Amino acid sequence: MSGFFDIPVARIDGTADLLGPLRGRLTLAVNVASRCGLTPQYEGLEQLQRDLAAENFTVVGFPCNQFAAQEPGSAEEIVAFCRSTYGVSFPLSEKLEVNGPQRHPVYRFLTSPATGIGGDISWNFEKFLVSRDGRVLRRYPPGTKPEDSGLLQDIADAL
Repeated sequence: MSGFFDIPVARIDGTADLLGPLRGRLTLAVNVASRCGLTPQYEGLEQLQRDLAAENFTVVGFPCNQFAAQEPGSAEEIVAFCRSTYGVSFPLSEKLEVNGPQRHPVYRFLTSPATGIGGDISWNFEKFLVSRDGRVLRRYPPGTKPEDSGLLQDIADAL
C-alpha cells in the first residue's frame, strides 16, 4: 500500500474501490454522522464539492457510528438523509470505524505517525486534506467548518 488511493474501501452501496477512481484529486476526507451537532457541516462540504470539482478536488465522507451512536442508520438511510437534507453528491463509503481495534485501514493510514498525522479521531467531522498523490497534508479538528479561511487557503495552496 503506497498511499491513500490504494486502500480498499467499499462505497456506501457496497461496490468496491471508492478511493481508486479519486486518484489524482485533492481530497478532503471526513468522518461523518447524520445525528451530530456538527451534521450541518454537510452543507459546507457539499458547497466545496460543487465549487471545486472542476479543479480536480473532491470531498469523501466516511460514515461512522463510534461517537455517541450518531450514525445509526443503514446505508440506504444514510444516503437518503444526505441527499434529501443536504443534496450531497460527493462519494460516501460504507460505514466504518475510525478508532480502536477495528479501525478501518483508511483511518490507520490517515492517523499513522508514519504516513498521516498521528492520534485517534476525536469526534465526527474530523478532516484530512490528502494530496493528489495520496499523502496526508493536513488534519483539521471537528469544529473546523468547511468555510474556515485556513482550510480554504490550504485547499487553494494545494490546488
